[in-house]
Amino acid sequence: MTSPAGLPPVGQLAPDFALGDQHGVPWRLVDLRGMTVVVLFFPWAFTDICASELGGVAADLDHFQNDRVQTLAVSCDSPYALRAYDEGAALGFPLLSDYWPHGAVAQAYRVLDLQRGCARRGTFVVDGDGVLRWSDVTPMGRARDLSVVRAALADVGTL
Repeated sequence: MTSPAGLPPVGQLAPDFALGDQHGVPWRLVDLRGMTVVVLFFPWAFTDICASELGGVAADLDHFQNDRVQTLAVSCDSPYALRAYDEGAALGFPLLSDYWPHGAVAQAYRVLDLQRGCARRGTFVVDGDGVLRWSDVTPMGRARDLSVVRAALADVGTL
């Protein structure tokens, strides 16, 4: 399987990162070796499409977070905004802040929208060896299809 144009290549190590979540807990991709990791970049907390997508993940959390899979949602929002958002949404998975340096991780994954100052709706599936196995970017203004992400997880052998 190949990556969409401009994204990190499938079959190579995914860019490592270290970011804090909405509670200040640090997360590093390399520390999750042995698990499949879904990295969901989203533009902004408190927006309808992002709320729908993240709520969809939370509603189907058994597929997106279990003993074999960890989902990490990443936004350029501040950790304080992400915490306030999660207090109302109670999603049950980490919301990572790529706030400073602004969008550095989104840039490493080639999903930073420089004109808007936010991450594009990029989705990446990383296997237990840290290798990028699947990726996709959904256009702004459209919600990603979570059934396609579940199918990618099945292809990696986690569903």
